[in-house]
Amino acid sequence: MSAEKARSDGSADGHAPMSLRERKKQLTYQAVSDAAIDLFLRRGFDKVSVAEVAAAADISKPTLFRYFPAKEDLALHRFADHEDEAARVVTARPPGTAPLAALRAHFLDGLERRDPITGLCDAPEVLAYHALLYGTPALVARLHAYLSRSEAALARALGSSLRARLAAGQIIAVQRILASENWRRINEGATADGLYAEAVEAAESGFAQLRSGLEGPP
Repeated sequence: MSAEKARSDGSADGHAPMSLRERKKQLTYQAVSDAAIDLFLRRGFDKVSVAEVAAAADISKPTLFRYFPAKEDLALHRFADHEDEAARVVTARPPGTAPLAALRAHFLDGLERRDPITGLCDAPEVLAYHALLYGTPALVARLHAYLSRSEAALARALGSSLRARLAAGQIIAVQRILASENWRRINEGATADGLYAEAVEAAESGFAQLRSGLEGPP
């Protein structure tokens, strides 16, 4: 999850610049999702109807469903920007850099920036969102679909072979577990700054395990 807004031009991380129409579409996605999340945080996911979200976003219910096929997608849109993040990192890595090394550096950079996707973020709005997400079974279940798409995108970036698919599954799992552990510790009262050194150590350990398994003999 990211607290960041949609990119203004879509040119970051190797994406081609978006057209004006595409930018407006992305802004609509963001505005509708933000309106929904505001209602979910105030009243609870299960107590807010799709019709109420549409009214809050000043659009019709059919229009809302054209953007978000399921109610859960309204809350999980913040993950959409991260679905192919690992794949983008691998694709855009510098020449001579191994995919795993690029992913490790990216995750460590995220920890340093306190990126919410790493779980190492104690901003009140991020904590509230995480509590909503992990406290709502329907959202947790829907999140697995996002993770599956992340895994598939990374597998394609790694070559689409069985070995690439196995590697992608392991990498996405390690990143998810690291982020989940950071979130758990912060939810129990740790601060992001206080936990940072341990989070880095855990990340280094996790990627070392991956390296020994994925970069060893085939």
